[in-house]
Amino acid sequence: MPVRCVAVLGAGHGGCAAAADLMLRGFRVRLHARSTARLAPLRARGGIEAHGVQAGFVTPEAMTTDLAEAISGADLIMLVVPSVAHSHYARALAPLLDGSVPVMLNPGHTGGGLHFLNELRLAGYRGKLALCETVSLTYISRMEGPAKVGIYSYARKLRFAALPATRTAELFALVQPLYPDIQAASSALESALGNVNAVFHPPGMLMNAGWIEATGGDFLFYREGITPAVARVTAAIDAERMAVAAALQVPAISFLQTFYEFGATTAEAYASGDIARACRESAPNATIKSPASLDDRYIHEDVGTGLVPMAALGQVAGVKTPTMDALIHLASLSLDVDFLSAGLTLEKLGIAGMTPQALRHLVEEGA
Repeated sequence: MPVRCVAVLGAGHGGCAAAADLMLRGFRVRLHARSTARLAPLRARGGIEAHGVQAGFVTPEAMTTDLAEAISGADLIMLVVPSVAHSHYARALAPLLDGSVPVMLNPGHTGGGLHFLNELRLAGYRGKLALCETVSLTYISRMEGPAKVGIYSYARKLRFAALPATRTAELFALVQPLYPDIQAASSALESALGNVNAVFHPPGMLMNAGWIEATGGDFLFYREGITPAVARVTAAIDAERMAVAAALQVPAISFLQTFYEFGATTAEAYASGDIARACRESAPNATIKSPASLDDRYIHEDVGTGLVPMAALGQVAGVKTPTMDALIHLASLSLDVDFLSAGLTLEKLGIAGMTPQALRHLVEEGA
């Protein structure tokens, strides 16, 4: 049965972009936010205004903080939230799910599917579940006003995986009409280790900490913040990520190739092999400023639920990750947060104590 109605859980820039884009392409959308304060401007405006690759004004058929209301009648439940919100939604959805409606994490980032499934089980859910994820958000977008979203670009050639992989073909066929550019990955490990946001957001934040704190983020994060020095650290993180993937026998492509295939930079920048140039020549990210402080998802999400689980997968694979470890340590000091315990650990992923072979069997075949 094709998807006609989507429950979009999350009303930040990604959720608003998804709601507007899908409705403007003929899908029905029911929008959920965790707080009435987030929905207030959307309700006052009567919906969401979008411009960019999709432009127009849409009114979702529901804009609610009631999760049961949001998912009522939906053919697909899509979480468009930061990874740090996955546990909240898993606990809230556990008594509402019956396995009949697929759940998609958009995005899953690093191990989001494993974490979400583990949290569902901890919350008491014992039924079957059709669960899938994209490695990154399907849009490059930002809120430009309380009820206005800029959709600058679609993310192209985005890796998509089901958990377990035996359901990827089935769920890929269901989701591709919504996002034609997704590409089936071999497993959720491939999508997890394809999270390039964790590769360049943390060094961009931590190595520009003084600039961020002095200016409140008044500079262009990608065009001005990813300098040659930042790019060299990014390349080192990327090399460690690729080594972990190789040790786990998981396909992986470089940051630069991923960035180019997403449609985020020019062919010339990609061919140059220069990460700093690729970020300078990133048209979809050209106007995006730095976060106003270090207390932002570029660290909380991309370190805590990005680098922490990547480095943890390195431990499973027997691969050292000194650059990741250093950035996790610096982020912990900078924000006074112990990311090694607060972040997405092997225990939170539900894979503590597993061998590489057992882990591959879990994501490929299921428990």
